[in-house]
Amino acid sequence: MQRLILVTSLLLLFINCKQQPAIPTGLVTENAMVVSAREEASRIGSEIMEKGGNAFDAMVATELALAVAYPFAGNLGGGGFMVYRKNTGDIGAIDYREKAPLSAHKDMYLDSLGNVVPDMSTVGATAVGVPGTVAGVMEVHKKFGSLPLSDIMKPVIALAKKGLIVTEKQAKRLESYRERIVSVNGDSTKFANVYKAGDTIKYPALAKTLEKILEKGRDGFYTGEVAKKLATFIQEKGGFVTEEDLTKYEAKWRQPIVFKYKDLSIISMSPPSSGGATINQIFKMVEPYNISEYGHNSVKSVQLFTEASRRAYADRNYFLGDPDFVDIPLGELLSDSYLKERMKNFSFDKATLSSDVSHGEVEIVESSETTHYSIIDSEGNAVSATTTLNGGYGSKLYSDELGFFLNNEMDDFSAKPGIPNMFGLIGAEANSIAPEKRMLSSMTPTIVEKDGKLFLVVGTPGGSTIITAVAQTILNVYEFNLSMQEAVNAPRFHHQWLPDLISFEEEGFSDEIKAELKQKGYKIHEGRNRIIGKVDAIRVLPDGSLEGGADKRGDDTAVGF
Repeated sequence: MQRLILVTSLLLLFINCKQQPAIPTGLVTENAMVVSAREEASRIGSEIMEKGGNAFDAMVATELALAVAYPFAGNLGGGGFMVYRKNTGDIGAIDYREKAPLSAHKDMYLDSLGNVVPDMSTVGATAVGVPGTVAGVMEVHKKFGSLPLSDIMKPVIALAKKGLIVTEKQAKRLESYRERIVSVNGDSTKFANVYKAGDTIKYPALAKTLEKILEKGRDGFYTGEVAKKLATFIQEKGGFVTEEDLTKYEAKWRQPIVFKYKDLSIISMSPPSSGGATINQIFKMVEPYNISEYGHNSVKSVQLFTEASRRAYADRNYFLGDPDFVDIPLGELLSDSYLKERMKNFSFDKATLSSDVSHGEVEIVESSETTHYSIIDSEGNAVSATTTLNGGYGSKLYSDELGFFLNNEMDDFSAKPGIPNMFGLIGAEANSIAPEKRMLSSMTPTIVEKDGKLFLVVGTPGGSTIITAVAQTILNVYEFNLSMQEAVNAPRFHHQWLPDLISFEEEGFSDEIKAELKQKGYKIHEGRNRIIGKVDAIRVLPDGSLEGGADKRGDDTAVGF
């Protein structure tokens, strides 16, 4: 009898331990927080909220500040997605992804023999899609902003004029991209200069462009003087974007994808992002298993997550595209019966081969130089936004007159279905090029509710690894009871169907784990592995305060009050 009482007590203790949330290890603030790729951008967003602005005002400020502080991926010349949750529980999303120009067509990157022209969709003006960032933030401000635009933009303009101190990591990036930037722009361009850590870079031309946007809002960028200069510049360099393309561009409100995982409700981006649909499939395929019992990053956890990812990415690559152009069978792809069938041939005994998993011969290697930021204000409104130029410094084309880099987003289309692009992406028909079409993306800005209350705001850069990095971070907090900062720091792994390889971050996975997976038939990516994502996330603690998770893999910083 005593033994039974002891066992029962231990069991109750274990259950209670499982329910105690992890002690925070990241920055904790009482009221509001911004986590982004640079401290300067996070600080500007946080200060906007301290002055009485809401999360949407902070979004406008942070997004524009990243164009100054983090030109590697922050931008005026690119685009992105934002998912929001208001303190009332209302949710929504905005798509400010770039679009193909009006003159675009399916074969625009093919030569007379039908072969893909090297570099045409990745480097220089021919790679540029119609930028969406300015339209996106102005639309958000119009619908939800509470402060005047001048209060939001003046600190950003001041930052551009005053300049930023170059960090060690930024100096390394600029050095590694310098030759490519010079080859596109010539050696008189701003970024032909060598910048060392500790130097200050000022952006007077960008400050002027931002002043035009402050004066005229969206029209300050998409019509008039800036639009004329931008279109002329792109066309003189051989590109396709015209003044008409810019005038016609509009950001689009969309319904996010919402799904349940145990007692979580996960709100994520809908197509043309593949993020929400793919993460939904992964979670639903993992859900029937008790992953927390297997242990964090154990052989069984890695196996289960890998096999769910393998199947989800196979569907992502074949079926998804711009919903304004293609019919996507989301209902079927996300149904329980379909996903149960997908996992039917999974066994912990051995690997499933990707060649045995349909769909379509489609390989995805998407450029990973994106940036993400997460925001919660003192009223409990939440914003999760991911923005990109596609490649690092986009197409490398820099307008010295306007002060920003332009995207190479056209490369995210299938230049030719069945033929890989520069990143190895073999696209399907659903993502072929068409005028005014938006290209498919992996960006996965996500908000998580627990028991109906705001719980996590999360997202990351990382190209095709974004989806797995976001999913693992959520599982780290929810299933493995890590703090927000621990969940972000934790080593990550990735599988995307093709190539049929598991990539592990350099540190954190033992040789024993890899050997056991190999024995089961898994192929491991050998040699140097890149980092997987730079997650910036916020957790709402039981007492309502906030814990930031700023990724140590970059210069990412949480700021709040």
